[in-house]
Amino acid sequence: MSDLLILTAVELEAAGLARELELPAEAGRPSRFSSSYRCYGRPGLRIAPVGLGAVLLSERWAFCRDGFTEPLVISAGVCGGLDPRLAPGDLVVPARVLAPDGETLAVPSAAHARALAAAGTAATGILVTTRTVVGTPAAKAALRSATGAVAVDMESAAILAAARADGLEAVVVRAVSDGAAESVPAELSALLGPEGRLRGGRALLLALTRPQSLPRALELRRGSRRALAAVARVLAALRK
Repeated sequence: MSDLLILTAVELEAAGLARELELPAEAGRPSRFSSSYRCYGRPGLRIAPVGLGAVLLSERWAFCRDGFTEPLVISAGVCGGLDPRLAPGDLVVPARVLAPDGETLAVPSAAHARALAAAGTAATGILVTTRTVVGTPAAKAALRSATGAVAVDMESAAILAAARADGLEAVVVRAVSDGAAESVPAELSALLGPEGRLRGGRALLLALTRPQSLPRALELRRGSRRALAAVARVLAALRK
């Protein structure tokens, strides 16, 4: 049983996975943007957020890595579906990740096989990492046409590259929160700050000025919960 270092984009994902896996919170850790950020875990297992687009990964890598010798690094959380056959909650365990600069990062075959066995059924192939949210059906269709990817996120390429630079194996275990035909309105994406914390003031303002956006927000929340529950089942199987 190998140690697992599980990295998510936002704190909401980290907290959701920790809740599913019944993991306690660790002591707060220092952050550039706030007094601390929260990790979860127990010996041999840690979940930590690295920010939207992995913008805090380099700052937090040493802290995330602390206490582990050779953990399996896992890019975990939600992703957007590009393959029209994927629905919210469907798992994505890609064999390759296409970075924003065009570099293709191959997931080590043994680690990929292990993750895929734990998942049971999952989409494989290519996951593409982008620098910005791909929020409309048209943009998703164009990205799929250009890359052949089955899903999109904003962190996995950076996480795989950081693990490789440190001599560690890494895999991606994501699940779809929004399908290819679904939108992620820009005003909802803007509710999360760099750390992935909810901007309460903006959320309140949006509720007051754009109440019609609330049903879509609730749909995305349900999709994210289904996705995180699916990812948590794979993580639990990997830990056995």
